[in-house]
Amino acid sequence: MSDLAYNKLARRDYDILDTLEAGLVLSGQEVKSVRGGQMKLQGAYVTIARGEAWLVGAHIPRYKPAGALAGYDPGRSRKLLVHRRELVHLAGKAGEKGLTLLPLRVYTRREKLKLEVGIGRGRKEFEKRELIKKRDVEREIRNRLKR
Repeated sequence: MSDLAYNKLARRDYDILDTLEAGLVLSGQEVKSVRGGQMKLQGAYVTIARGEAWLVGAHIPRYKPAGALAGYDPGRSRKLLVHRRELVHLAGKAGEKGLTLLPLRVYTRREKLKLEVGIGRGRKEFEKRELIKKRDVEREIRNRLKR
């Protein structure tokens, strides 16, 4: 299992309450581009529409060796494959005030591309600062104990 794309800002800006795994519906050239490490998840989110889960705002550039393709949109919405029970769970959480569905990482499992979807609550600016201070203090303590 190797990470092909990672959303660093998601863990900084949100408290992740729960995660689940979803499959991605991609074209062949998109799969090659993602496996080449070209996918960007910053600014992307997951939405529930028409009884289906969709990844919105993820950027997958065209696969360079494939040449120019007419009508290819690197920022199009991509369908996610989840079990019905998980979809109901996601829809319920997405409807709660203050919760957001966001992509955390894309990885491979048994040669298939998977997306880790997180249910997160946004952090305030002062919470982010407190988290950074706490991490610095812990790092300082670890360094002093090593000496």
